[in-house]
Amino acid sequence: MKGATILVTGASRGIGRGICERAIADGYKVLNFSRRPPDKLMPGETFESVDLSDAARTREAIAHWTAKTEILHLVNNAGMIEVAKIEDVSLDQMNNMVALNMIAPLILTQGVLPAMRARKFGRIVNISSRAMLGKSGRTGYGGTKAGIVGMTRTWALEVASQGITVNAVAPGPVATELFINSNPPDAPQTIRIRQSVPVERFGSPEEIAHAVAMFLDARAGFITGQLLYACGGMSVGLVG
Repeated sequence: MKGATILVTGASRGIGRGICERAIADGYKVLNFSRRPPDKLMPGETFESVDLSDAARTREAIAHWTAKTEILHLVNNAGMIEVAKIEDVSLDQMNNMVALNMIAPLILTQGVLPAMRARKFGRIVNISSRAMLGKSGRTGYGGTKAGIVGMTRTWALEVASQGITVNAVAPGPVATELFINSNPPDAPQTIRIRQSVPVERFGSPEEIAHAVAMFLDARAGFITGQLLYACGGMSVGLVG
């Protein structure tokens, strides 16, 4: 549905920016819910500053925009990670990850469903992570990213008869600015991570955006409740 509005969360940086750029290139308008604005707004992009970990603010923002704009596409991309071993995981860390990685997608999905049901058409894509399969230090992150997959499957069943699809994409390591800053190219840990990826490189935001674009397409109406790994083969196994 070219010219339609897609709400993309966390679209100012990283994977979300790649999704935003691809959506605009495909002819959509993008509503960007993020805490901080992008370095430069793209033609066709509207930015709204929203702290998605704040449930009340998230409800307010989605109610405001659905009252003035028909939103038939939603990409729940925004997320956060707190790395800690089991004994060091705090309740605050868990609450923060649940709030952003699970509760915000729920609130936004609830907000867009009335318009989707009225049109008998909708596309919802949730961003999970390959880390849900298990990764040291990812108790909260892996747990919430596995949780969003369970929510995806449940929502898909509940809205399948209404022309609405719900799917998830699980990226592996992607060379975003944040990833590169934390993992310099020549650092030993970066080399180890890269060598463990079957395709022998990191992914790009554009490649994750391509997977998301497939689920957003109007022709993807027979695909729902699915999880697509975009991980360079890491969900199959690690090299070395």
